[in-house]
Amino acid sequence: MESRLLSILLGSACLLSLVAPIQAADTPQEQVIQPELDRRVYTEADIDTEDFEVGVFAGIMSVEDFGSNPVYGVRGAYHITEDFFLEAAYGRTDTEKTSFETLSGAAQLLTDDQREYSYYNLSVGYNLLPGEAFIGRNRAYNTALYVIAGVGSTDFAGSSHFTINFGAGYRFLVTDSIALHIDARDHMFELDLLGENKNTHNLEAHAGATLFF
Repeated sequence: MESRLLSILLGSACLLSLVAPIQAADTPQEQVIQPELDRRVYTEADIDTEDFEVGVFAGIMSVEDFGSNPVYGVRGAYHITEDFFLEAAYGRTDTEKTSFETLSGAAQLLTDDQREYSYYNLSVGYNLLPGEAFIGRNRAYNTALYVIAGVGSTDFAGSSHFTINFGAGYRFLVTDSIALHIDARDHMFELDLLGENKNTHNLEAHAGATLFF
């Protein structure tokens, strides 16, 4: 009798062990949290894989004592690394009469040809604050705030003058190979018109476009 009761108990335990996994498998597993993620996809304009950059610019140049006039020129750059680049630039403007010439009436310090102001320089630039600008919801553009300095020569008042230039600029990449620039520079050189050398500061502000190739 005891052996029969023991057999019944053992059989019941085996049956329960088989039924429990089946019931657990039939029960659906519900996900407690259903995340709804709206991921934005940005298309970013990168600098083209080439390292050379050429372009044109135009703006205003204030030649000390000779007024502010339109300036235009060309520029070319070689990007050594992501941070450093070399730039060569040529610019030209015309100057006005000084206040002394205007007030004196007859005195002419310079001829018309000598009033033509042109320069060329070779500079080193450093991308100080590379970043991004967003226009709309799905478009990002590479940008960079850079500083630049260099040396060159200025032809003005009938002679050439060793010139130091320095300034800053902002580069905005419209596409992978086209960039817009805004620059401000100071061109410094010594000028002797009245028998005494004078350090002149000639300020330039211009905007331009360049092409990477």
